[in-house]
Amino acid sequence: MKTKREPIASPGGVPECFANKFGSQIQGALSGFDRLRLRGTLRHLFKPSVMEAYLNACRVLIKDFGDFAEGITKRVKAAVYDLAQRKQRPYHYLRSPQVSKEALAQAILQKDPVTQGLITILGSVEPCMSYVVRGSRETKLIHLELEPRKCLHFYFYYLHPTFGFMQLRLQSWFPFAINLNLNGREWLAHQLDQAGVGYRKADNCFVWIEDLPRAQALMRAQWATQWPPLLQGLLQECHPLHEEICRPIAQQYYWSASETEYATDVLFKDADTLAKLYPQFVHHGISSFASPDVMRFLGRYVPISTGRVYGHFEGEIISDLKHRPEGIRVKHSVNGNSIKVYDKQGSVLRVETTIVHPEEFKVYRAAEKDPEAKLGWRDLRRGLADLPRRAEVSHASNQRYLTALAAVTGTTPLSEAARSICQPVVRQGQRYRPLNPWSAQDGALLEAISRGEFAINGLRNRDLQRLLYPRKASDPTEQRRRSAATTRKLRVLRAHGLLKKVSGTHRYVLTSKGREIITALLAARQADVDQLTKLAA
Repeated sequence: MKTKREPIASPGGVPECFANKFGSQIQGALSGFDRLRLRGTLRHLFKPSVMEAYLNACRVLIKDFGDFAEGITKRVKAAVYDLAQRKQRPYHYLRSPQVSKEALAQAILQKDPVTQGLITILGSVEPCMSYVVRGSRETKLIHLELEPRKCLHFYFYYLHPTFGFMQLRLQSWFPFAINLNLNGREWLAHQLDQAGVGYRKADNCFVWIEDLPRAQALMRAQWATQWPPLLQGLLQECHPLHEEICRPIAQQYYWSASETEYATDVLFKDADTLAKLYPQFVHHGISSFASPDVMRFLGRYVPISTGRVYGHFEGEIISDLKHRPEGIRVKHSVNGNSIKVYDKQGSVLRVETTIVHPEEFKVYRAAEKDPEAKLGWRDLRRGLADLPRRAEVSHASNQRYLTALAAVTGTTPLSEAARSICQPVVRQGQRYRPLNPWSAQDGALLEAISRGEFAINGLRNRDLQRLLYPRKASDPTEQRRRSAATTRKLRVLRAHGLLKKVSGTHRYVLTSKGREIITALLAARQADVDQLTKLAA
């Protein structure tokens, strides 16, 4: 049993193998939240039985729910209109919800600028979950049901003193759900302005930052944000009736992260360099990464014994390629969570992990119902308390993907990369045989040591045996023979510089050279003639 949190690579930067390969061509990297979608809910009021108890506490009959709710909604709307009037900012009702609200808010900001505070309020009728009164033929009684409806939503756009440009959406009907959309890069721009650090920003991307380590530290500081006072301040201004609405059953808004996007931006020195490399990133991202690879990128376990996704896995694993106006995007997803790679503003390579279902990941904590209980690895929650852990697992996911990209791309010809291992070598006076990646035996050996599950903890002799000899040994003599043969294979791999031993253990890990050469060779082994011809063209 694990007794402490597993270490996570520090934020920012790129994996060592990526830096070794492309370090001379990049300015650096910036890692942190991109888009944050937070949701504020009166959780108890999403249960019809509790909603009926709420009406009882308000001395309202179920049959009068419509009039009661309409009265509160009118007051909520009046408070919104009053805010726009007091702040002397425009309110616009949108006849179509398809209008780009962010673009409209940005246009209003350009035409009628503010340095801080409310930019505009937009109104739009959109789908929501809300209550209606229904009758039952069996019981002859009426009751509340929560079902899809439509109601007016208010969009508040701000230049916030902490978050910068942001949006809050308020549902104007019970149960008054709130959505808060933040952008980590906008947030960072505001932090850099306050810190006096120069930068160049295009769209949602930094193409140059005067002090990258300082910028990374500021992005890291976002993880430790004290959310309650900031969120309470927004509630007080945008939804002043919330305290009155909460009072009958003494509830409060519960804030959670409904979706998070965490991006690692690799800033290349110029657009031409990335333009030459990016087609290789795209090709290998869509053609070389199989379902087990995608599972490992997103932190899912793939059994060592088979290297395949469990047969009883019922989720979806999808990889797709999309042509966007600004370029090509490769995306891999597992059960709604995803990782994608694309180029931005010509010179920035972005790898981005999106988490919609956090329960697919783990966090080291006590049980929610018993805070004094022993700590253990439990499902990652949606609550903001687990937001730093979301950042950690997303960062690790991005690092794994960059490691894979570094291993399968580059400008070094395949023949040059393979030459060193296809010739015999002499180490400490002993000669070791060459490797033949295209033979069945050595091909299986290289595939085995490059598997993702060995990337962190390394592999042992017995791990390699399970892969090379899937059938159980018939007797102890056969088992010893296999162990000795595997030891000889490990020595050959170490002699060629593909593996190194972890000091003080019986484990071995791939060297940067080994990961680069092996993955490139395996990609070539799996490619057909047409694919290789296209690459050579």
